[in-house]
Amino acid sequence: MIRCHFARLLGERKLKISDVARDTGINRGTLTRLYYETSERVELEVLDQLCDYFQIDLPDLLDRVVTPDSETK
Repeated sequence: MIRCHFARLLGERKLKISDVARDTGINRGTLTRLYYETSERVELEVLDQLCDYFQIDLPDLLDRVVTPDSETK
């Protein structure tokens, strides 16, 4: 399972989704889906923009969590 740390990053920096949408030009709906971890796919450009915006590397934004279900597949 892939975990997205977008919500944590917003909280740490005291930002709102609308702040990031305004500053990056990324669609608010895309950011909302990342916040609630309901995205099924994300454009690489969006990930790149978010990494630039937060000045982080991709592993600080996304993380793979191994679950018991994923171990058997």
